[in-house]
Amino acid sequence: MKKTQPFKRSPKPKKQTSSRKTNNNKNQITESSSSMISVSNSTKVIKPKYSPTPNPIPFNTCSTILHASFFQVDALDLAPRLLGKFLRKDDVVLQITEVEAYRPNDSACHGRFGITARTAPVFGPGGHAYVYLCYGLHMMLNIVADKEGVGAAVLVRSCAPVLGLETIQQRRGQSTEKPILLSGPGKVGQALGISTEWSNHPLYAPGGLEILDGPEPEKILVGPRVGIEYASPEDVSALWRFAVAGSPWVSAPKNTLRPL
Repeated sequence: MKKTQPFKRSPKPKKQTSSRKTNNNKNQITESSSSMISVSNSTKVIKPKYSPTPNPIPFNTCSTILHASFFQVDALDLAPRLLGKFLRKDDVVLQITEVEAYRPNDSACHGRFGITARTAPVFGPGGHAYVYLCYGLHMMLNIVADKEGVGAAVLVRSCAPVLGLETIQQRRGQSTEKPILLSGPGKVGQALGISTEWSNHPLYAPGGLEILDGPEPEKILVGPRVGIEYASPEDVSALWRFAVAGSPWVSAPKNTLRPL
């Protein structure tokens, strides 16, 4: 009698999966899970360039330069209004994504020292630049707020690249397109190629360094300012840091930020 062979189940062929969605319209562009753009009737794959915001808004080269009166308000009012605005210098355009307000009688504000050769620009009229050197390394761009003689400003902490990426990367010495490129005030100053010589420069005047109108963010985050441990407890805990909600172009720490 013949010995029967044990039954063996033949394996089912594996189904091929694809990250691309099919569509009756052969020319429709779809987005795959790898955040790459593909065309359904072609093998061509295009990697998108950096996105300044989760929903990037094209920069209009005819954008209006903000008027001097825009800046001549309390720093705490000016700070959130600067989010979404554009900084332009040479071929570089950045979109402001994070700022901090510094006010009179604020133990973290440079104005607390009174008028000195270094701090004099802070006491100028709103709309001028105040650039200072931090730790002997970083150029920090501040936008003077309020009326002349008040002594208030808004620090630009982070930006998103809009135009001039190659120039930004060259100045920063980094080839990355990730948020680390511009997430920090010293990085913003370096990307713009500014020095303390830009202090007192009117940001509302055509040419040089300008601030142009831009879209208001849908949502804003607030939190305490960064690196001011020397200030009074009240000023340390003040929620005077503002950032565009949902933007990756925000500096650390992010866990101290909450919805406004």
